[in-house]
Amino acid sequence: MPATNPSLLLLIPAYNEEGRIEPVLRQYGAYFAANYEGKFQLVVVLNGCRDNTLAVVNRVAKDYPFIHAVDFPAPIGKGGALIEGLKLAPMADLVGYVDADGATPPKAFHDLVKRMDEADCVIGSRWIEGAVLHQAQTTKRQFASRCFHLIVQSLFWMNIRDTQCGAKVMKREAVEKVHDMLRIADMAFDINLLFALRRAGYRILEVPTEWTDQIGSKVVLGKTSLTMLLSAIRLRLIYSPFYGWLRPFRPLEKWVYVKLLGAPQPLQGPKSRPKADSRKEGELQPK
Repeated sequence: MPATNPSLLLLIPAYNEEGRIEPVLRQYGAYFAANYEGKFQLVVVLNGCRDNTLAVVNRVAKDYPFIHAVDFPAPIGKGGALIEGLKLAPMADLVGYVDADGATPPKAFHDLVKRMDEADCVIGSRWIEGAVLHQAQTTKRQFASRCFHLIVQSLFWMNIRDTQCGAKVMKREAVEKVHDMLRIADMAFDINLLFALRRAGYRILEVPTEWTDQIGSKVVLGKTSLTMLLSAIRLRLIYSPFYGWLRPFRPLEKWVYVKLLGAPQPLQGPKSRPKADSRKEGELQPK
């Protein structure tokens, strides 16, 4: 890392997290206020929250002015929230994200930032030597995770052991280059992001991280796994010569995602992306 730390933007997508996001925000706020010399901003991107998450974020922001919220009243999915949050990339030299449940502690995320002189994107991994898992996933979730990894590897050949760990940081230039290629709005978003970065020629470094499986996961194995599988296949088709032939099937695609699976439909491109109805006044304007 250079003597002067680069400016850093951390995104946290949130869906109905009023019960557990406050301690996470306070931990990150206290840690980076004390341990990061560069400009640090934390933005919570609310995705269709029906609870009091926004008020909780604003309450914490009174103690840590570098914490902000962007609110999308309609559900847009974790991937959709990150796609919108990444539009703020011009605000910082480095842009990263973590999950709202606190599975990745602040120091573990900071450790990723410290490795940014080695690559264009550094990602945490739970599946390589040196990872510290304080509470392992259930056997069912481990089995589903490893099966999904095999599918992703067979479709994309990225040789990444843990595409789904919710701890990643990237250079602003890389984010801006691939942003228009981000289409997957559900939890398979990470595959879309990493594949876009790899195709654009950016270096991805996978490093062991510290991680805790948290109670209250929003992941429902059956529907979530099927949604992610469909999105991975769709993403593979996007980069095939046959994708244009599938246009007549988009109404069916919408029905499967929205009605059958209760998931956000994949985006068709920048023009199809939603807009926030509200945000903190005078804040979050990209430079």
